[in-house]
Amino acid sequence: VQLQASGGGLVETGGSLRLSCSASGLTLDPYAIGWFRQAPGKEREGVLCISSRGGTTYWTDSVKGRFTVSRDGAKNTVNLQMNTLKPEDTAVYYCAADNVLIPSADPVRYDYWGQGTQVTVSS
Repeated sequence: VQLQASGGGLVETGGSLRLSCSASGLTLDPYAIGWFRQAPGKEREGVLCISSRGGTTYWTDSVKGRFTVSRDGAKNTVNLQMNTLKPEDTAVYYCAADNVLIPSADPVRYDYWGQGTQVTVSS
């Protein structure tokens, strides 16, 4: 089983990026998918998640209204659309899968993790 987060890059303040979480050896639909990020010198924090039923829970208030998450079952991916990016969004972003109905923001609860993708927002 392998998850992979992709789509990161360098963008100016106010720009947009779309991250994707893809999987091999695992069908993502039954899993809650959490997006986490870790900035230099900081702990990994939960950003938001999408449940197996499609509901979104935001764990970081600062991304509400700017970040949205969606599933693409045909491609077995979960996409994180990030708009109006700010320098404080700069971090390595990770996706993770957890086989539960009610997702947790605690990273240790997650069964599978992908390698992160770097997002850098220039001021």
